[in-house]
Amino acid sequence: MRILIATDAWTPQVNGVVRSLQNTAREAQALGAEIEFLTPSDFRTVPMPTYPEIRLALATRSMVARRMDEIGADFVHIATEGPVGMLARRVCLSRGQIFTTSYHTRFPEYLAARAPVPQALSYAWMRRFHNAGAGIMVSTGTLETELRGRGFHNILRWSRGVDAELFRPRPADELDAFVASLPRPIFLSVGRVAVEKNISAFLKLDLPGSKVIVGDGPARAELQAQHPDAHFLGMKEGEALARIYAAADVFVFPSLTDTFGIVLLEALASGLPVAAFPVTGPMDVIGEAPLDTPVGVLDPDLRRAALAALDIDRGAARSYALRYSWRACTEQFLGNIRMAQGRVQHINVAAS
Repeated sequence: MRILIATDAWTPQVNGVVRSLQNTAREAQALGAEIEFLTPSDFRTVPMPTYPEIRLALATRSMVARRMDEIGADFVHIATEGPVGMLARRVCLSRGQIFTTSYHTRFPEYLAARAPVPQALSYAWMRRFHNAGAGIMVSTGTLETELRGRGFHNILRWSRGVDAELFRPRPADELDAFVASLPRPIFLSVGRVAVEKNISAFLKLDLPGSKVIVGDGPARAELQAQHPDAHFLGMKEGEALARIYAAADVFVFPSLTDTFGIVLLEALASGLPVAAFPVTGPMDVIGEAPLDTPVGVLDPDLRRAALAALDIDRGAARSYALRYSWRACTEQFLGNIRMAQGRVQHINVAAS
């Protein structure tokens, strides 16, 4: 099977969507499938207003159609609702070509955080976008229930994985030297430094020890000026990021809008217990751990969660993370595509 994934989220962006797509493509090869990408890098781009790190494609439907023809895929999956995703959707609809979509980002909430746009209006547009396909892939049961209640149809589950070889507990000589030297306990947060990630909720907490923030984004300069005692390390990837995880004591996840949070799995695989709000993402990842071996604390009081997480066994966190693999994630993704193909074929046969 040759699959085309149309996505507006792509390198040099560093986020959960990009990592999910890259890892899925890598694992797909061993499962007999080839994944090609249609991304902003195929076209001229302009910076996204208020978020210049994200580039928006300057493309037309004919340009996207031509690129899709060059790739010649057997199936199209649309990962995002930006210019590339919208144009790929238009091409598919004009050709009567089936496709699936995925719901990675709470676009209505993110937009409302930046502009006075009613969420009801945004969700109406999102419903129209996604319900036109043969299936919508979502990462958690909580998100599935929520979207069904909002009128989204044909929802399919697509979980996430973690590279447990890279993200792992490490001996002292493999820890990030700077982070390991900070006063303990060390509370770590990793992610895009933007208003929708609610980083300020973490930075405002009265906690002992040190606060470390890894990531970059439009809110970094303001937050760094407001919280000079916190340690902002900027964007980190790969081995450098893994060493930082392993050097910390608790992973604090303040977001209220993430649909999953791959960083939760990276932290757990590194042996870090998690402190988070009881919302979609943490509820599905942390909340599914056995009651007798917790791997994190979910609490509306994030400070209380962070302090309580200090008592959680790091080995339990690591063991729990090993349940998630990119191979299983990719198998689920490919199974969803086959299911969507079968569903449409069944409808076509019934209609004839």
